[in-house]
Amino acid sequence: MKLVSLQLHHEISQFLAHEAALLDDWKFRDWLDLLDETLAYTMRTTVNAQTRDRRKGKQPPTTWIFNDTKSQLERRIARLETGMAWAEEPPSRTRHLITNCQVEETEQVGVFAVRVNYILYRAQKERDESFYVGTRFDLVKQADNATGWRLLKREIVLDQATITSHNLSVLF
Repeated sequence: MKLVSLQLHHEISQFLAHEAALLDDWKFRDWLDLLDETLAYTMRTTVNAQTRDRRKGKQPPTTWIFNDTKSQLERRIARLETGMAWAEEPPSRTRHLITNCQVEETEQVGVFAVRVNYILYRAQKERDESFYVGTRFDLVKQADNATGWRLLKREIVLDQATITSHNLSVLF
C-alpha cells in the first residue's frame, strides 16, 4: 500500500463526508453532480462459505443486488422526486456513518482507491428501522468542480448475508 499525504487523506475524507451529508439531506441532484459519467455503482451479496470450501477455492457465485451506471441512478432519483415511489412514502431518514478511511494511490495519476467501513442507518414511519453495515471500495479522482473530487466507482459489500429490510430504495 502506498500511503498518501495527510493533506490528501483529509481532502478525500472531507469529500466523502460531504457526499454522505448530501444523501442524508435528500440533495440527490447535488450528489449526482459528484459522480463521473463512467460511474460503476455496485452492491453484491455476501455469501457464507464453509471453511473447507474456501480452502478448496470453492465460492458460491456472486449475486449482484444492484449494478448501476450514473444514468440508472439518475432514473432512480427522478422516480424518488415524483413522490410516487411507494417505497419512500414517507421518505426515509438516513444517517451515513463512515470510518476507518484508508486512501492509497493507484496507477492512474490523480485517481485514488479508498476503503471505508460504514453504517447506513435508515428510519421510516414510526417503527421501521434498518441498519446496513459493511465495507465500501471507492475510486475517486481529482476534478475541476466545487469539491475538487469526483466518484468513479463504488463497490458496496454488506456484512449481512440476508437483508431483512422491506426494500433497498436508499443510496449508499
